[in-house]
Amino acid sequence: MEENIRKLALSDEILLKCDKPARYIGGEYNSVMKDKDKIDIRFCMCFPDCYEIGMSHLGIQILYDMFNKREDTWCERVYSPWVDMDKVMRENHIPLFALESQEPIRNFDFLGITLQYEMCYTNILQIFDLAGIPIFSKDRGEDDPIVIGGGPCSYNPEPIADFFDFFYIGEGETAYNELLDLYKENKKNGGTRADYLRMVSHVSGMYVPSLYEVTYNEDGTIKSFAPKYEDVPARIRKEVVTDLSNTYYPEKPIVPFTRVTQEKVTLEIQRGCIRGCRFCQAGMIYRPLRERSLEWNKKYAKDMLLSTGQEEITLSSLSSSDYSCLHDLVYYLIDDCEKMGVNISLPSLRVDAFSLDVMSKVQDIKKSSLTFAPEGGTQRIRNVINKGLTDEDILGGSMQAFKGGWNKVKLYFMLGHPTETYEDVEGIAILSDKIAREYYTIPKEERHGKCEITTSTSFFVPKPFTPFQWMAMNTAEEFLAKAKFLSGKIKEQLNAKSIKYNWHDADTTMIEGLLARGDRKLSKVIYEVYKAGNIYDAWNEYFNYQVWLDKLSENGLSLEFYACREREKDEILPWDFIDVGVTRAFLYREYEKSKRAEITPNCKMQCSGCGASIFGGGICNEHKNAVR
Repeated sequence: MEENIRKLALSDEILLKCDKPARYIGGEYNSVMKDKDKIDIRFCMCFPDCYEIGMSHLGIQILYDMFNKREDTWCERVYSPWVDMDKVMRENHIPLFALESQEPIRNFDFLGITLQYEMCYTNILQIFDLAGIPIFSKDRGEDDPIVIGGGPCSYNPEPIADFFDFFYIGEGETAYNELLDLYKENKKNGGTRADYLRMVSHVSGMYVPSLYEVTYNEDGTIKSFAPKYEDVPARIRKEVVTDLSNTYYPEKPIVPFTRVTQEKVTLEIQRGCIRGCRFCQAGMIYRPLRERSLEWNKKYAKDMLLSTGQEEITLSSLSSSDYSCLHDLVYYLIDDCEKMGVNISLPSLRVDAFSLDVMSKVQDIKKSSLTFAPEGGTQRIRNVINKGLTDEDILGGSMQAFKGGWNKVKLYFMLGHPTETYEDVEGIAILSDKIAREYYTIPKEERHGKCEITTSTSFFVPKPFTPFQWMAMNTAEEFLAKAKFLSGKIKEQLNAKSIKYNWHDADTTMIEGLLARGDRKLSKVIYEVYKAGNIYDAWNEYFNYQVWLDKLSENGLSLEFYACREREKDEILPWDFIDVGVTRAFLYREYEKSKRAEITPNCKMQCSGCGASIFGGGICNEHKNAVR
């Protein structure tokens, strides 16, 4: 199919009336066009949020590139239409379409949905509704797309289990080719949708909700969770790429026509994390730490910059400072990027490991604010969450940054950690002020303007597969009381004028907590919330908290039960059937240690026997005697 004869799904009249029409026209540089008559499988990748957010997501770019390398498959993309376009499409009965071909996605073989955050769940139903795909999987027929969910939220898929045909648990590079081959085989043999899903259940990492049954105790907790058939596995082990330097990655990422959230090339230098922060789901579910080789990173950095013309490259990782070749990679990029006028972004750096030399070289290209994440304001609470940072680390790192020429610092903290006191909350204000004081010890003539510190707090949500998965969340009232208290304490500081304080919305956090740790009973609630008009719940201007409370109540469920209740040690949790390598026993040991404010060493210092060594890759190879 030639791009120049591609017919747009939306008329010029509609496009000119809507906000950012480039969201809907496709045809971006490096997007893939194929002849649909010469392929066997049509796959549509979906990010259930607006184009600007979805186009900044690396996972879709990786899978898009991987699928389109297959001659028999054409992978396209779709994002949630913005509210203005949603209205127009409903009024004019325009079915939701894929960007590349501009054809309805209900005609595709697969619809793969990235589950990046819980607050996008109503948008998933918007996608189904606009596409004309039955919302509940049980209602789909032979001609409807197979709907797959994947991404971080698939590690507790139960609240949305009724909407998906199956979930891919883990990293997408490993098993998708097998899944697509099975689809072709099943189709060739005249197999049904049900036949295919049964075959899928035998593939490692795949969870088919319709093949499992849940029963409940009188108090609402789970009594049993088991497969309906003997050949269906009782536990699903996540998929892991053990060799990141020999796998798929896009050399030619798609370049959007319009401004997006991350206008830069993303270089994923490693996966996983050694740190073991007890609040961090990503640090647990992406274990073990696996690095990409220095040569791999150099090659892909250069290839992507040349193929996109982007003016910034960011090094993606949960903790970039722990990448063993960071300095060599950054020096290489500095040399290349300086010639091209490209800026280097270094997120996820730890202040105790920050190199003044690297900082000073990067800032020669373009200065920007530095981001540090102490997460807790006192040493006690940082020990509780296993952050492993002291005030001296934070202040010393900040001073290095100031001497390197920066004067803007962003600090990220969380409110609502286990055992948190108001003294811990006040510590955030005190620490923010201490950092400002460090800046003003520099002689005036050597400073770079006024010190600007932005202190932000989010409200903590205990996530599945973290040591805090058993704990009770704070209530919205408790969260807000802490935020207001902190705001007052910041105003009392000596350098209050240099500190700007932002905090997250408490009501949104409560629903995030509900959906993060919920069970299958919530599928009906999510459906009813969507039918009541909720979409774009992740956006404060469209979020309607009361609708969520009303629908929970109407279904005999309570927010407090899911979000604000301490779990018993032996309670069956909705996600217990998933094996992420990290064992339940390890997580509970860490929970107990958190109550005593005890630190666990990072993976490079000592193996803690978390269980991730079962995958046989990355840093675990350095700990051959790891205890399962």
